[in-house]
Amino acid sequence: MPIPKRASWLNRPNSATPPGDSQAPPKLFLCPPKPESTENKLEEYSRAGVDWCASQINDPVARLKFLRRTAPRVKIAPRRVPWRMIGLLLALGSAASLAALFLMQREKAIQPVVVQIHSATPSTAVPQTLADVWQVEKTATSEVYSNGLRIDTHFAVSNHPRSYLAFPLDRATPSEGVRRSNPAGIVFHTTESRQAPFEADQNRVLKKLGESLLEYVQRKRAYHFLIDRFGRVYRVVAETDSANHAGNSVWADDDWLYINLNQSFLGVSVEARTEPGQAEGEMSPAQIRAAAMLTEMLRSRYHIPAANCVTHGQVSVNPSNRQIGYHLDWASSFPFPQVGLPDNYQRALPSIWAAGFEYNQAFQAKAGDRLRAGVQLAEDQLAARAAEAGVSVQSYRKQLQRRYRQQLEAVRRANADEAEESE
Repeated sequence: MPIPKRASWLNRPNSATPPGDSQAPPKLFLCPPKPESTENKLEEYSRAGVDWCASQINDPVARLKFLRRTAPRVKIAPRRVPWRMIGLLLALGSAASLAALFLMQREKAIQPVVVQIHSATPSTAVPQTLADVWQVEKTATSEVYSNGLRIDTHFAVSNHPRSYLAFPLDRATPSEGVRRSNPAGIVFHTTESRQAPFEADQNRVLKKLGESLLEYVQRKRAYHFLIDRFGRVYRVVAETDSANHAGNSVWADDDWLYINLNQSFLGVSVEARTEPGQAEGEMSPAQIRAAAMLTEMLRSRYHIPAANCVTHGQVSVNPSNRQIGYHLDWASSFPFPQVGLPDNYQRALPSIWAAGFEYNQAFQAKAGDRLRAGVQLAEDQLAARAAEAGVSVQSYRKQLQRRYRQQLEAVRRANADEAEESE
């Protein structure tokens, strides 16, 4: 075993001690030999050996330095985060949540969609003041109006000049009509023609169908105006002439009864289809805007009351069997408020309370809730008038039917005479 080295450097005198002070004699001690390697080899000393060496050092500062140098260096390895495990747990949690949501949706009871229809009451809304709409520009093929309306006149044709009989409701002999020539109202129609999906890739088909429809309507002189799928407004028959749009029909306002509205009302048709009982119409936003501007212009030009802007389903009748609802386009689905009109489905049908017409179960199934509400209002009004006259409802209805036949014959004679004069 090698001789231990004298660790006199550990007990060397402190240079800060003033001269002349007595110092303790240097203390000798033995320490294990220092390995002939780097400082890191100090870690190989045993705990007992380090403690013994430290006890031999008098100076506390030197002892602390010695202990710091000989203390083992512990390397703390950084803790690795198990990212793969965390990702797997998150994926499993998400999958479990989605599965639970799916099962809850499957087990959830399907609630039926209920469309709430408010019971109709007689319209008490005061007609709004008519807007002042004027023609801004006119060319050989179009007209532009101050409310933004543009009318294409490429397909415009003429027909018989307008002249019709209107029957006053307050006259003692209501079968005698008064001849008039200005339009009294507007009837809204659907073309019930073939419809392609309103999508960009169907543009060529949509245009082709619209052109074919315009040519057909022009030949038949079916309407005064047509609004196509793109919201473009076309004049077909001149406003000064009659159009073959309403056929056998009845409507009345507060003062006048109108029979067979081809002559007395303007016909506006929308390129669309309606289904029996349908509550929401198939009108695009562009068609609604066009219908609103066209209605505003016509009402301004001819001073048409809002109560006389109605649908074909509301006015159509069949004189042969005395039934209403011969045609049912826009029976319950015309968007009156969006076109700037009161909800005229809330008006009692004049074909019942003023002309005595009836209806059957087939009509009830196809009409829709809004048109049936107008029927019920008409029946109530008919019963009130019968009670006022002191007769039964059935007897009063028969009286109205006889009067209607007289008025219808007068209208047909007047139209025949007018047709002969125009030839």
